[in-house]
Amino acid sequence: MKYFKPKSLSWWAGFVPLSAGLTVATLPLHGQVDIVDTVNNVTGNMSSAALINAGALAIGLRGAIK
Repeated sequence: MKYFKPKSLSWWAGFVPLSAGLTVATLPLHGQVDIVDTVNNVTGNMSSAALINAGALAIGLRGAIK
């Protein structure tokens, strides 16, 4: 449970881009174009890989520092 800390603001700061990147990456599976368009508008059209990596980096750094 080193990396799963839902009461931490830094964990949420990593989880949000991670889940947004996974949502964009799995568009062919769920077909929710409206949600993906909203995520792209909010993030400035960042690629799904960049969002996933940023989220994983934030969660990993948070776990490594504590």
